[in-house]
Amino acid sequence: MAIAKAERLMNLALCLLGTRRPLSKRELRASIEAYIEAATDEAFNRMFERDKDDLRELGLVIETVEGFDGDIGYRAHRDSNRLPPVALDASEAAALGLAAKVWQQARLAGAASGALQKLRAAGMPLAEDAYTGQSALEPRIPAQEPAFEPLMLACRDRRPVVFDYRKATAARPGTRHVEPWTLECCRGHWYLAGWDRDRGAERVFRLSRITGRVKSRAGAFTAAVPDHVTVRETVERWAGEVATSTARIRLRTGAGYPLRARALSVREAGEGWDELEIPYGHGLDAWLVEFGPDVVVLEPAELRTDVVERLRAVAKG
Repeated sequence: MAIAKAERLMNLALCLLGTRRPLSKRELRASIEAYIEAATDEAFNRMFERDKDDLRELGLVIETVEGFDGDIGYRAHRDSNRLPPVALDASEAAALGLAAKVWQQARLAGAASGALQKLRAAGMPLAEDAYTGQSALEPRIPAQEPAFEPLMLACRDRRPVVFDYRKATAARPGTRHVEPWTLECCRGHWYLAGWDRDRGAERVFRLSRITGRVKSRAGAFTAAVPDHVTVRETVERWAGEVATSTARIRLRTGAGYPLRARALSVREAGEGWDELEIPYGHGLDAWLVEFGPDVVVLEPAELRTDVVERLRAVAKG
């Protein structure tokens, strides 16, 4: 019966950690049952190389030593494989656990999982451990947009990118040439902040509105990357959360709880409707459209016009 891979890796790790001198492939094959069962030398070599790479990926430091006779030996010093003390406070451990959620569907999923395993092995409790087996809601950070991974890598490597972007008020997407600075999750959506080369200004882009493939471009950034990028503040201003005045709307009773939470005043208007006074800032029209027939704008007139135009555009599309 075939021996499980986990058992094979464990046996190899114990051999490498327990030896006082480097062990050759020949000696390892004669010492580990799964290797003894390998049908051919070629099959053993493939299995051994995969196992060695897997152990190194898990964090085991394996030394390669050439002997006097030219034979290659392997060992893992215990001193080189002791984890140093890990000291994280509760908030830091929680942040690491939540950050790992971001990579679940990205290229770094394996690295993130391995990092969490190493921290647990060092006795460090993480945020996600507190939710295991409990009925509490588990916090998650969505990162499902196809543009997320290439933009994350472009931000890291400081590479300009090109993509097609569909504005909320436009019928067709337009091409954007951007120097990407940072990604941030706000109100359940991912946003990219960067320098828009065509407009010569800082811009914030919602990833769900990027259409097609994100393409990298050669060359250096032309604009300096600021020390602090105000992604969240920009999004909140667009969403009307940074108010410059107030608006009066009619909201269907029992609907629109996010609007009610921000309302400055609420009163019953009769016939299944309530009247709310809410903060009015740039982008409020786009947010109100999301509530469809449950919202009617009373004033100001320009907000009512903007909402009606957006609804007509949706109906035509």
